[in-house]
Amino acid sequence: MRPDPDRADAAQAFYEYVYLRDNPAGELRELWYHGAGCRAWLVVTRDTRTHVISAVEFASAVASREGAV
Repeated sequence: MRPDPDRADAAQAFYEYVYLRDNPAGELRELWYHGAGCRAWLVVTRDTRTHVISAVEFASAVASREGAV
């Protein structure tokens, strides 16, 4: 959740929000934008240890299937 900019410790809270994130090892679903090509948003399943991509789907299809749209 994005920190409140009006907090007294907003600078520290934003630093932690932007830079101190979990870095899980293994398979991860990421949201990518294909700006140099079809300009579509994609859900890419990638192994963070090897960078092997095991699946790519249009984000709109994933959202429809999972009920987000």
